[in-house]
This record gives sequence, C-alpha cells and structure tokens, in this order.
Amino acid sequence: MNAIHREEQQALARAVLEIDVANHPGVMSHVVGLFSRRAYNVEGILCLPVGDGRQSRIWLLVNEDTRLAQMIRQVEKLEDVIAVRRHHAEHAVFTELEDFFRP
Repeated sequence: MNAIHREEQQALARAVLEIDVANHPGVMSHVVGLFSRRAYNVEGILCLPVGDGRQSRIWLLVNEDTRLAQMIRQVEKLEDVIAVRRHHAEHAVFTELEDFFRP
C-alpha cells in the first residue's frame, strides 16, 4: 500500500460495530452478507466466542457514511443478533490488533 493510499484510508471516518450473536454455523455469513448485498465495505472483521460458547461477538470495522445508521437497524433485525453497539474507530479491538500485522 503506498503512502498516498494509506493517507486517503485514514482520512475516511470509521466506526467499529460490536455485535453479539448466537453462536452457530452461518451467523457470520448472515451478518457480513447483509453488508455485501448493500455494497457496504467492511474494512476489518474479528469474531470470537464468549462465555460458555453459545454466543459470539463480532467486531466490524466499517466506513462511516450516511447509510451506517440504516445498516445498524438492519443488522439488529437479523434473527441471531442479540445486541449491536457502535464505537469510534479508535476502539482498542482494532487499534491493538494492528500491531500484530506490522512488519
């Protein structure tokens, strides 16, 4: 990635969505598919089981634009979604994870 492209990416406002879901096969596909069908780019994805494993938590790093509020409402309507929380892009889950990918 060249420096100009990196600066353009950093200039975009971003948000982190923290989504609690029922943990079973296909849930990640349903959530990410919702974004894909609406041509909404997801910059980063992290998913891990929580508690006893019956639930998972998905973190999505997304670009912040006028469609984001509607996307959140649509995610909340998905059958397996328990809760959705919106955070600023500086949320630790992605800022600290970036250190693992630096050369």
